[in-house]
Parts: sequence; structure tokens; C-alpha cells
Amino acid sequence: MTARSHSSDAPVALVTGASRGIGRACALALARAGHDVAVHHHTRTDAAEAVAAEISSMGRRAIVVRGDVAEEADVRAMFHTVRSRWGKVDVAVANSGITDDGYLATMSVQKWEHVVRTNLTGAFLTCREAVKCMYREGGTVVLIGSTSGVSGAPGQLNYSASKAGVAALGRGLAREVAGRGIRVNVVAPGFTETDMLRGMDPAARERLVSAVPLGRAGHPEETAAAVVFLASPSAAYITGQVLVVDGGLLP
Repeated sequence: MTARSHSSDAPVALVTGASRGIGRACALALARAGHDVAVHHHTRTDAAEAVAAEISSMGRRAIVVRGDVAEEADVRAMFHTVRSRWGKVDVAVANSGITDDGYLATMSVQKWEHVVRTNLTGAFLTCREAVKCMYREGGTVVLIGSTSGVSGAPGQLNYSASKAGVAALGRGLAREVAGRGIRVNVVAPGFTETDMLRGMDPAARERLVSAVPLGRAGHPEETAAAVVFLASPSAAYITGQVLVVDGGLLP
């Protein structure tokens, strides 16, 4: 576990799935914006440690927390670790997500449940523990959805359904906790330069990206910029929204 030992009055952020891709970009962007950051991962310890070291080099505090976001005990433990170390959680970014694609007619229940449990149940558990931490002092939750959860995507209905659920979870929770000074919003990226997109068949990838009006895939840092904005005082009157970051793909 990597950490800086100095005390800090900075806001504290916890980012799930922060060892790579959008989560990594969010963790680094929040650190640049002045947050101390808990870097969560499930299986990529070395990568998470590298992110924490980069945050520490900025002069911010960083710790690494490990766990499966689909497991209640793991999520409780990682929030407990952050609160024990730093006393609070001001910002929670529920980013962890997986895909396991296939067409509906041949999709197994196991494949369906694996994606839904990680993406949707994981978001639920992360939100629940975040709200507990923020219940007295307020705070901000940002969930990472997807344009697939807005428009649907053939061949990945488990992923699309899970991300649609994330959007509904965010909207409903925003109304539920607004009176406690907790804001909840969703960022829905489109095609973004992550391992998920890079792992696609090149021809399929080209077809998808060519449909984007801006003519390219997004960068993780562009999604992270939206997250930092929604977590900032500049967005103090924004809650219950889904901010699409997709280069103009959706109407």
C-alpha cells in the first residue's frame, strides 16, 4: 500500500477500478484538482500502486484499496479503510465495470449475472457505503455509465442493461439523498480508448468509431474531466443528471 503521511484538509476521493482506463484517469485528474485519492483495484496491484505513486508525486495523499465491488464485505472494508486512514470520503466515483459479450439467444445465465452483478450490484454497494460516509457532511457520488445504457447495444445486452440500471440508480439516489447535501450524477462515455475498445476486432472498431460525428474515439481524460467537474463546487446545483461524453454519437 502506498501512502503519503502528511495531514491534509483536502477533499478525499475514492475511485473504484482505478488501476487503468477511465478509473485511472479519474484518480489522477481528481488528484490534480486537489483531492487525496484512494485507488481501488481488484486484481491489478502493481498498476494500482503505480497510480498511487503518481498521485503522491503531485503532493497529494494516496492509498491503494483492494476488493471485489460485487462483494458486500469487500466494499464495506475498502470504505472502512479510507475512513480509518483519512476520516472521511467526500467524493466516490463508481467506475468498476466489465463486459462479457454475446447474443441473447445463446447467452448463459452465468454470463448475464456476472456482468450485472459487477456493474450494477457493484455500483449499488459502492453508492450505499459512500452515502453512509457522507450522510452527515454531504458529498458527491459520480457513477460511470455508458452510451450503451442509453441506446442499447446488440451483442452486449447484459452490459447495456447493467449500465441502464446504473443510470436509473443514479437518478433515483440523487432524489433520495439530496436533502442530506449529497449530489449524485452519472457520466456516460461513448467509445473511449480503453483496453475494452482496443481489444475489439479492428474492422468492427473502425465501423464504430466512424459513426462518431467528431470522427474519433474519446480519451479517458475527457471522461475524467467531466467527473472532476461534477465533483467540484462549480457543479453544486447539478444532481440527478446523466452527462453523455460521446463525441456527438447520441442525438
